[in-house]
Amino acid sequence: MKLICHFIILSVCLCYAQFAHATDPLFADDSVIQIRIEAPMSEIVRKAKETAQPYPATLALEGWGETHAITLAARGKSRRKLGFCRFPPLRVKFQEKPDATSYFKGQKSLKLVTHCNKASKYQQLNYLEYNIYKVYNLLTPQSLKVRLAKIDYVDSEKGKVYASKYGFFIEDMDDAAKRNGMKELDITSLNRSQLDERAAARAGLFNYMIGNLDFSMVKAAPGQDCCHNGKLMAATKNSSHNIVYVPYDFDQTGFVNAPYATPPPSLKVKSVRKRVYRGICQHNQSVKAEAGNFLRNEDRIKQIVSNMTLLESRYKKSTLTYLDDFFAILQDPQQFESKILNACRT
Repeated sequence: MKLICHFIILSVCLCYAQFAHATDPLFADDSVIQIRIEAPMSEIVRKAKETAQPYPATLALEGWGETHAITLAARGKSRRKLGFCRFPPLRVKFQEKPDATSYFKGQKSLKLVTHCNKASKYQQLNYLEYNIYKVYNLLTPQSLKVRLAKIDYVDSEKGKVYASKYGFFIEDMDDAAKRNGMKELDITSLNRSQLDERAAARAGLFNYMIGNLDFSMVKAAPGQDCCHNGKLMAATKNSSHNIVYVPYDFDQTGFVNAPYATPPPSLKVKSVRKRVYRGICQHNQSVKAEAGNFLRNEDRIKQIVSNMTLLESRYKKSTLTYLDDFFAILQDPQQFESKILNACRT
């Protein structure tokens, strides 16, 4: 009898743990959802460069009979303020907490990555950035989940469809931390020794693979939370060690190769397609171990790109060639040492 009771208690605890760390419904699978956002789109787009003011709006999930009152605002820095994009990235905030039966259960505020410009190539670049998140999801659960959506943007002032494009939602960092049994950290900087070595090694190698030259695992821009193009999570809010860096915001990577992407001037390279390793030297032993993980997943990484039916063949071919170059470096001991291990940051 005692053994049966222990079994029941253990089963209840396991079920609770699975529920507590479960993925929210929005990010539970990869099917494309259809949504309709009704807002003063013309005004939001026109004023995006000057303001991130939120506007009252509605979001409807097609086929589910589900409509939510939201606010919609332009967000971001470079894509919004520097004139790269005619259509800004957006932030969706729910005015009321979606109920337990909602597809958006658990959501409060969501980043929406948009198509940037009307030309078809920008939609393709949007798919490539989405693929980067899916690759990192494959490599580690300590990553941000994404959900692709076909979106009708309706201008509420004119009653007409402003644009119909694909975009994708990004999981909130707090939810990603909770899913991993951790807490999001809100700090402005940290020392390299405070980083979780294996996670930092993975992130450094991953950023090298995708040609990400614009990130920092330890610093943020003035007035911003750490870190640049990344978020942090750890066991508790007060943790000072084993801090996990989670990269995000990949539109200026070599993998995407957007027309507006430029390398940081300090790196003295001409193109974002030129890889520069920016990992940390004290993590080199873990980088060797993580390289094996990347190699074991090479076929699955490439399949993410190959299997995306929305991605045109020429973009698939170019991206797969770019990945081939990365895996060739991992497989060649001399290149791995010279281009990665010896190129690390001290």
